[in-house]
Amino acid sequence: MSTLPTPSQHDSTPVERPLSALPPRGARIAAFCSIACGGLAGGLIGFALVDLQCSGSCDVPEGIGVFVGATLTAAGMGVVAVLVLRALGEWKELQDK
Repeated sequence: MSTLPTPSQHDSTPVERPLSALPPRGARIAAFCSIACGGLAGGLIGFALVDLQCSGSCDVPEGIGVFVGATLTAAGMGVVAVLVLRALGEWKELQDK
């Protein structure tokens, strides 16, 4: 005999989902894309700054400029993305109450 409940045994109370401050998947994907775009833009800016100031063989300084620019801007975008995702999660939690 099966121990699964039959439709007549269900009560009509809605099942409550646990409160979660986790932002939606789309928001997390958008945050990842914004961090990647910020890193790309920072790398291009770092390359351009070194390229304008250096003459001759500048492969190593250009590489350092790309690395530093990309790292700093991606880190800054990461901070902004985390703050936005937290605010979005808290706002969603307040709407659910």
